Amino acid sequence: MAGSSSSQVLSSVAYNAVLFGIFMTIFFLFRLKLKRLYEPKSTYDLVDEEQKPDPLPKGLWQWLMPLLKKSDNFIIQQTGIDGYFFLRYLFLISIYCAISAVWLYPILLPVNIVHGRSQDGMDKLAFQNVKNQKRYYAHIFCGWIFYWMFLFVIYRELYYYNSVRCVVLSSPRYGRKLSSRTVLFQSVPNQYLSEREFRKLFEGVRRIWIARGDHYKLEEKIGTRDALVDKLERTAVKYQLKALKKVRKTLKKTPDHEVVTDINSYIPKEKRPRHRPRFWKKKVDTIDYICKVLPKLNADITCLQKHNNDASPFNSAFVEFESQYQAQMAAQVVSHHGPLALSPAHVGVEPSDVYWPNMRIFWWERMVRSMSSIVAVCALVLLWSIPVAFVGMISNVDYLTNKVHWLRFIYNLPRPLLGLLTALFPTVALAWLMSFLPTFIMMLAKFAGAGTSQLLDSFAQQTFFAFQVVQVFLVVTITSAATSTVTRIVEYPENTMYLLAGNLPKSSNFFISYLLLQGMGVSSAILAQILPLIFFYIIGPFTDTTPRKKYLRFKDLGAPGWGFTYPVYCNLAVITFAYAIIAPLILIFAAVGFFLLYIAWLYTLTYVQAQGSDSRGQNYPRALFHTIVGLYLGQVCLLGLFAVGKGWGPIVLQAIGLAVTVIVHIHLNKAFDRLMKYIPVDTMKSLNGKHDTPSFKNIYHEQVDWSDEFEELPPFPLPKYQPKSAFSGINDNSNLVTSPSHANEPTTPYTTDNSAGTTYAESMVHYNPLPSETYEMSENKVSWVPLLADGVEGRIPPAPFYIRFFLPHIYASFKAVKYKLPECYGLLKPETPESDAANASAYNYPAVSSKCPSVWLPRDPFGFSEQLIEELEGAVIVSDENAVVDPNGHFHWLGDPPAPGLPEPPHNKTDENESTLRDNEFTENSSMR
Repeated sequence: MAGSSSSQVLSSVAYNAVLFGIFMTIFFLFRLKLKRLYEPKSTYDLVDEEQKPDPLPKGLWQWLMPLLKKSDNFIIQQTGIDGYFFLRYLFLISIYCAISAVWLYPILLPVNIVHGRSQDGMDKLAFQNVKNQKRYYAHIFCGWIFYWMFLFVIYRELYYYNSVRCVVLSSPRYGRKLSSRTVLFQSVPNQYLSEREFRKLFEGVRRIWIARGDHYKLEEKIGTRDALVDKLERTAVKYQLKALKKVRKTLKKTPDHEVVTDINSYIPKEKRPRHRPRFWKKKVDTIDYICKVLPKLNADITCLQKHNNDASPFNSAFVEFESQYQAQMAAQVVSHHGPLALSPAHVGVEPSDVYWPNMRIFWWERMVRSMSSIVAVCALVLLWSIPVAFVGMISNVDYLTNKVHWLRFIYNLPRPLLGLLTALFPTVALAWLMSFLPTFIMMLAKFAGAGTSQLLDSFAQQTFFAFQVVQVFLVVTITSAATSTVTRIVEYPENTMYLLAGNLPKSSNFFISYLLLQGMGVSSAILAQILPLIFFYIIGPFTDTTPRKKYLRFKDLGAPGWGFTYPVYCNLAVITFAYAIIAPLILIFAAVGFFLLYIAWLYTLTYVQAQGSDSRGQNYPRALFHTIVGLYLGQVCLLGLFAVGKGWGPIVLQAIGLAVTVIVHIHLNKAFDRLMKYIPVDTMKSLNGKHDTPSFKNIYHEQVDWSDEFEELPPFPLPKYQPKSAFSGINDNSNLVTSPSHANEPTTPYTTDNSAGTTYAESMVHYNPLPSETYEMSENKVSWVPLLADGVEGRIPPAPFYIRFFLPHIYASFKAVKYKLPECYGLLKPETPESDAANASAYNYPAVSSKCPSVWLPRDPFGFSEQLIEELEGAVIVSDENAVVDPNGHFHWLGDPPAPGLPEPPHNKTDENESTLRDNEFTENSSMR
């Protein structure tokens, strides 16, 4: 077993290198050929024009450097604030691990290796090889620097995130959005389930939507209707293709056969598709049955929708205010004297993000559900520990064979296969086990009462992270350490805890393999788009049986679910920090692995995937706080190892280090907690406190007197809305244009030293005050209003990186990061409705405005689709436009499907003929008279 740890790690490197090579070969071969999979955003009209990046250069590696040089504002524009901060997290961990390895290795590796316990392989590089207790002090002081420095990095990143978030949310794009001005109140008392009463609570209320609806009956009928229309479309297309197949066979036998347009000539009535409405009923003609049922179902749904105002209200209300400022104030005040009434209150919820089934639950019901979900999560953690523990045992099976002799047959396996069993198989099995959890967790999140996509995402991120830490780290670490010491535990059971602690570092070999799998295998699989490749070109041809399914597969770019994406990489960071001092070799693997993941996700988010539900970057600070768990685990493990080694001095020092971490953690949470939830007032109100901004509307219409404030407003850059080529530049400031009167001044007021010593207001003497409407939305530009958060101090002086890094309150402030905002954030999204009429039903129960889906048939060369349209058009909207099928049965879509809606009443030809006869009679009688 000598060198088994080295063999395990080297085997893992070899196997993951093979996977990396295979997946990267697939990526290189197909990147330029399969544009729909590898560059859909830059090739097809699948996203807004502003989110279409310029194509990357051709060639095997020529795309890499231009991708890595993309600026922050380019990444924010392409991936959104959520994607930007996720990429920042991956890059942050990679850089910190790389820098730490540079200064830790020259100190800790010699301390661990020289005059040690003569461990084998990679184990001699870890803490367990240290024999002299005095050397523990090296680990103590290195741990202090390593862990405390990362606490400062977290502080800096929280400061930076808060500044960027405030800049984004106070921009015209966000400040003027309907969702930014709307507050969702839950647990609304009965008294305020009335618009008249609710308006008495707050000032600046513009519109109120009381959530109401016959939740079960209407939803059930709409679900039935959608399923029937889907079945009708699939059946009609299948019927059409069956007729075309019959024509092909006939023409093959009789080439001079004249094809008729009557589909019944090829598929007799008795051969038409049939099904059982209920399993105990007789089969009926599917098309005739659905066409008969749909009109009555549509009538019932329309009736319920018209009488929706008579339905009982839910316990929630959506309140639109005049501005984002009024909405933020309403969300933060204590609105009701009753406990838990009118709470929780959420701002910034898009209509599409509302989870309507949870809008009706009471406050006590939410509490019971939440507690039940926590109990269910704990039970699931215990249940999942069994298979995960088995995986942990396999990772150290070499040590287990000392006592369990019948397992020694594995040494008869070929050496490559043995390495595969002990290195790659456990890591793949662990990743596979974790892949089953998201479905259960999302079910628990909905049951717990989460009312929005963001709350579902938050529940998922916290729960899945807990699963990852407990299962992937703790259970695997304990079982792996127990397996490696099983012989001595059996012989000396009273020393179990000491033996486990002493062999804890050996578990790092498994986690190095796990990091390799994620860093090399997963990153290359993300670039190669393995799953989309399989579904698009292998499974798709068999499952996409209608033009609509092909259309939806092509149009759907997919979006990341941050609640389940962050925890995987947070747990990798936790593992890295927990073992960084105990087994420092893990740092270099983490640095490389996270950097490869950064490249893969940067490419995917900017060129492949669409932006998902907007969480406004809130997953990022949550991930930073989750990473602190790694700091705790690392220091607690060191404390245990010092206790085993009876190093009393190091124990005291380590306890001090742990206490400092706890204190800093508490104060970080206290300092940034409210900032993460709300938007500060000074980022919404203008510098003089009176003028309107994108986030603030002066509802009192006070007369503004500038003479008492200062003579001029400072000139802010005017971002000009330009085509996409202007957005994709690498220079952050290249597209900022200032007022003509300041053409010779620096392009940004944030990075130039105010050497003259003048004040912020005194330096602005040629700027005309803005009118009362202080932001001007025109066709191609918007004026940026100076805000209170911009301050009246002088301009920020330039400084080298090491100074900027340690002064985040200056160089990561609101004013300093403002230039990172993409130009397009100065305008609303092109498809955003602005009129009151367009937004009148925005927050109504979706079932109330649900429309009947349409049927989309492919147009065939023999006219069968036209005959089917005549048969279906009285029951549902049906069309064969923008879809064709050739005689061989291969269909293609050419454009969008028909819009949903109710069909027009069937045209009665008999009545038309009778009317024509009456008109003719009248004409003849008139001529006779």
